[in-house]
Amino acid sequence: MNYERIILGIDPGTNAMGLGVLGINRQKVQVVTMDVLKLDKLPNHALKLKKIFETVLRNIDTYHPDELAIESPFYGKNIQSMLKLGRAQGVAIAAALYRDIPVFEYSPRKVKQSITGKGSASKEQVASLLYRILEMQGTPQNFDITDALAVGLCHFFQKKGSAGEAGNNYSGWKAFIQDNPGRISR
Repeated sequence: MNYERIILGIDPGTNAMGLGVLGINRQKVQVVTMDVLKLDKLPNHALKLKKIFETVLRNIDTYHPDELAIESPFYGKNIQSMLKLGRAQGVAIAAALYRDIPVFEYSPRKVKQSITGKGSASKEQVASLLYRILEMQGTPQNFDITDALAVGLCHFFQKKGSAGEAGNNYSGWKAFIQDNPGRISR
Protein backbone atom coordinates (compact mmCIF):
# COMPACT_ATOMS: atom_id res chain seq x y z
CA MET A 1 0.00 0.00 0.00
CA ASN A 2 1.15 3.53 -0.74
CA TYR A 3 1.06 6.01 2.09
CA GLU A 4 0.96 9.79 2.06
CA ARG A 5 3.48 9.81 4.89
CA ILE A 6 5.53 7.21 6.76
CA ILE A 7 6.95 7.64 10.26
CA LEU A 8 9.65 5.42 11.74
CA GLY A 9 9.35 5.40 15.53
CA ILE A 10 12.25 4.22 17.67
CA ASP A 11 12.53 3.45 21.36
CA PRO A 12 16.32 3.31 21.74
CA GLY A 13 17.96 0.79 24.01
CA THR A 14 21.21 -1.05 24.48
CA ASN A 15 19.68 -4.44 25.27
CA ALA A 16 16.51 -4.10 23.19
CA MET A 17 15.47 -1.41 20.73
CA GLY A 18 11.85 -1.06 19.62
CA LEU A 19 11.02 -0.11 16.04
CA GLY A 20 7.60 0.77 14.68
CA VAL A 21 6.65 1.99 11.22
CA LEU A 22 3.39 3.90 10.84
CA GLY A 23 1.72 4.68 7.52
CA ILE A 24 -0.62 7.65 7.19
CA ASN A 25 -3.37 8.10 4.61
CA ARG A 26 -6.02 10.80 4.92
CA GLN A 27 -5.13 11.32 8.59
CA LYS A 28 -5.71 7.62 9.33
CA VAL A 29 -2.74 5.92 10.96
CA GLN A 30 -1.97 2.25 10.63
CA VAL A 31 0.89 0.01 11.65
CA VAL A 32 3.06 -1.03 8.70
CA THR A 33 5.46 -3.12 10.76
CA MET A 34 6.84 -3.41 14.27
CA ASP A 35 9.82 -5.24 15.68
CA VAL A 36 12.32 -5.36 18.49
CA LEU A 37 16.06 -5.55 17.96
CA LYS A 38 17.56 -7.81 20.64
CA LEU A 39 21.07 -6.70 21.55
CA ASP A 40 21.66 -8.39 24.90
CA LYS A 41 23.67 -11.29 23.43
CA LEU A 42 26.24 -9.08 21.69
CA PRO A 43 29.54 -9.11 23.60
CA ASN A 44 30.30 -5.38 23.76
CA HIS A 45 28.78 -1.93 23.43
CA ALA A 46 30.53 -1.06 20.16
CA LEU A 47 29.00 -4.08 18.41
CA LYS A 48 25.58 -3.10 19.75
CA LEU A 49 25.97 0.38 18.30
CA LYS A 50 27.02 -1.06 14.93
CA LYS A 51 23.96 -3.34 14.90
CA ILE A 52 21.66 -0.41 15.75
CA PHE A 53 23.10 1.66 12.89
CA GLU A 54 22.72 -1.20 10.39
CA THR A 55 19.18 -2.02 11.52
CA VAL A 56 17.96 1.57 11.33
CA LEU A 57 19.49 1.93 7.85
CA ARG A 58 17.87 -1.32 6.72
CA ASN A 59 14.47 -0.16 7.99
CA ILE A 60 14.89 3.20 6.27
CA ASP A 61 15.88 1.53 2.99
CA THR A 62 12.97 -0.92 3.25
CA TYR A 63 10.12 1.36 4.35
CA HIS A 64 11.31 4.79 3.10
CA PRO A 65 10.05 6.84 6.06
CA ASP A 66 9.56 10.56 5.66
CA GLU A 67 10.50 11.22 9.29
CA LEU A 68 12.09 9.53 12.27
CA ALA A 69 10.59 10.03 15.72
CA ILE A 70 12.76 8.91 18.61
CA GLU A 71 12.38 8.91 22.35
CA SER A 72 14.97 10.93 24.23
CA PRO A 73 16.88 9.28 27.07
CA PHE A 74 15.85 10.23 30.56
CA TYR A 75 18.09 10.50 33.57
CA GLY A 76 17.74 7.56 35.90
CA LYS A 77 19.86 6.51 38.84
CA ASN A 78 22.73 5.09 36.82
CA ILE A 79 24.75 7.63 34.81
CA GLN A 80 26.58 4.85 32.91
CA SER A 81 23.27 3.44 31.66
CA MET A 82 22.19 6.88 30.50
CA LEU A 83 25.45 7.42 28.63
CA LYS A 84 25.04 4.08 26.83
CA LEU A 85 21.42 4.85 26.03
CA GLY A 86 22.44 8.27 24.67
CA ARG A 87 24.97 6.60 22.39
CA ALA A 88 22.31 4.18 21.14
CA GLN A 89 19.98 7.08 20.42
CA GLY A 90 22.79 9.02 18.72
CA VAL A 91 23.64 6.12 16.42
CA ALA A 92 19.98 5.72 15.40
CA ILE A 93 19.79 9.48 14.71
CA ALA A 94 23.04 9.33 12.72
CA ALA A 95 21.61 6.55 10.53
CA ALA A 96 18.53 8.67 9.77
CA LEU A 97 20.62 11.75 9.03
CA TYR A 98 22.88 9.62 6.80
CA ARG A 99 19.78 8.97 4.65
CA ASP A 100 18.58 12.61 4.91
CA ILE A 101 15.58 11.71 7.07
CA PRO A 102 14.45 14.51 9.42
CA VAL A 103 14.62 13.56 13.09
CA PHE A 104 12.20 14.54 15.84
CA GLU A 105 12.88 13.80 19.49
CA TYR A 106 10.28 13.42 22.23
CA SER A 107 10.66 12.97 25.96
CA PRO A 108 9.07 9.88 27.53
CA ARG A 109 6.70 12.19 29.41
CA LYS A 110 5.59 13.91 26.17
CA VAL A 111 4.97 10.53 24.49
CA LYS A 112 2.89 9.27 27.42
CA GLN A 113 0.91 12.50 27.55
CA SER A 114 0.14 12.44 23.83
CA ILE A 115 -1.19 8.87 23.99
CA THR A 116 -2.94 8.80 27.38
CA GLY A 117 -3.39 12.46 28.31
CA LYS A 118 -1.20 11.86 31.37
CA GLY A 119 2.59 12.26 31.39
CA SER A 120 3.00 9.89 34.31
CA ALA A 121 1.05 6.99 32.73
CA SER A 122 2.46 3.49 33.05
CA LYS A 123 3.84 1.51 30.11
CA GLU A 124 0.82 -0.77 30.44
CA GLN A 125 -1.59 2.15 30.13
CA VAL A 126 0.25 3.52 27.09
CA ALA A 127 0.32 0.12 25.40
CA SER A 128 -3.36 -0.57 26.07
CA LEU A 129 -4.54 2.79 24.69
CA LEU A 130 -2.12 2.55 21.78
CA TYR A 131 -3.65 -0.78 20.75
CA ARG A 132 -7.11 0.80 20.80
CA ILE A 133 -6.09 3.96 18.94
CA LEU A 134 -4.30 1.97 16.22
CA GLU A 135 -7.08 -0.65 16.15
CA MET A 136 -4.60 -3.47 16.75
CA GLN A 137 -5.76 -6.93 17.76
CA GLY A 138 -4.52 -8.84 20.82
CA THR A 139 -2.75 -7.56 23.85
CA PRO A 140 0.60 -5.78 24.04
CA GLN A 141 3.43 -8.26 24.48
CA ASN A 142 6.55 -6.11 24.26
CA PHE A 143 6.90 -2.61 25.70
CA ASP A 144 9.94 -1.82 23.52
CA ILE A 145 7.70 -2.21 20.46
CA THR A 146 4.72 -0.35 21.91
CA ASP A 147 7.02 2.47 23.07
CA ALA A 148 8.38 2.77 19.51
CA LEU A 149 4.87 2.89 18.05
CA ALA A 150 3.87 5.40 20.74
CA VAL A 151 6.70 7.78 19.88
CA GLY A 152 5.73 7.55 16.20
CA LEU A 153 2.09 8.24 17.03
CA CYS A 154 3.12 11.11 19.33
CA HIS A 155 4.98 12.61 16.37
CA PHE A 156 1.93 12.21 14.14
CA PHE A 157 -0.22 14.01 16.73
CA GLN A 158 2.34 16.82 17.09
CA LYS A 159 2.74 17.34 13.34
CA LYS A 160 -1.00 17.06 12.79
CA GLY A 161 -1.66 19.97 15.12
CA SER A 162 1.28 22.16 14.14
CA ALA A 163 1.25 21.64 10.38
CA GLY A 164 -2.09 23.36 9.92
CA GLU A 165 -3.72 20.10 8.90
CA ALA A 166 -7.12 19.08 10.19
CA GLY A 167 -6.35 18.38 13.80
CA ASN A 168 -5.70 19.84 17.20
CA ASN A 169 -3.29 19.61 20.06
CA TYR A 170 -5.37 18.70 23.09
CA SER A 171 -4.69 19.83 26.62
CA GLY A 172 -6.49 16.83 28.09
CA TRP A 173 -9.18 14.21 27.64
CA LYS A 174 -12.04 16.66 28.09
CA ALA A 175 -10.96 18.71 25.06
CA PHE A 176 -10.35 15.57 23.00
CA ILE A 177 -13.78 14.11 23.85
CA GLN A 178 -15.51 17.40 22.99
CA ASP A 179 -13.98 17.39 19.50
CA ASN A 180 -14.24 13.60 18.94
CA PRO A 181 -17.51 12.30 20.43
CA GLY A 182 -17.71 9.46 17.89
CA ARG A 183 -14.32 8.03 18.86
CA ILE A 184 -15.33 7.30 22.44
CA SER A 185 -17.11 4.04 23.23
CA ARG A 186 -19.12 3.69 26.36
